[in-house]
Amino acid sequence: MKKTSPTEELRETGLKVTAPRLKILEFFNKNPNRHFSADDIYLEVIKEKLDIGIATIYRVLMQFEGAGILRKNNFESAKGEGKAIFELNEGTHHDHIVCVKCGKIEEFFDATIEKRQKEIADKLGFTLVDHSLSLYGSCKACKKK
Repeated sequence: MKKTSPTEELRETGLKVTAPRLKILEFFNKNPNRHFSADDIYLEVIKEKLDIGIATIYRVLMQFEGAGILRKNNFESAKGEGKAIFELNEGTHHDHIVCVKCGKIEEFFDATIEKRQKEIADKLGFTLVDHSLSLYGSCKACKKK
């Protein structure tokens, strides 16, 4: 299957093609399977000396989430503060494990966990429509420090 260009992808979602939208979408496409905050993207924009403000980045991220291009996750930091993190929406479900010391995020999928969550919902009379599981711990590198 041929991957569409960022320009085509924006048009397919009904978003107007603008320089900030293209740049941010290209950034995510160049860094698949990675998770970024608006601040992470802003720091990259500064490095490239592009004229895109933080407010524009936040606005584009929200538009991309609404259009289904990105998924937004809210992870807690080691200090208990929430942080919005975005990733490409690749259409498949996965869960996350987050290092509470360095913020590293890993994705995983476990069929047993998925099955158990459905069983619990069924037992309680719920029909699952969506869910999110985030585990928190210390990564290998941080445990060695």
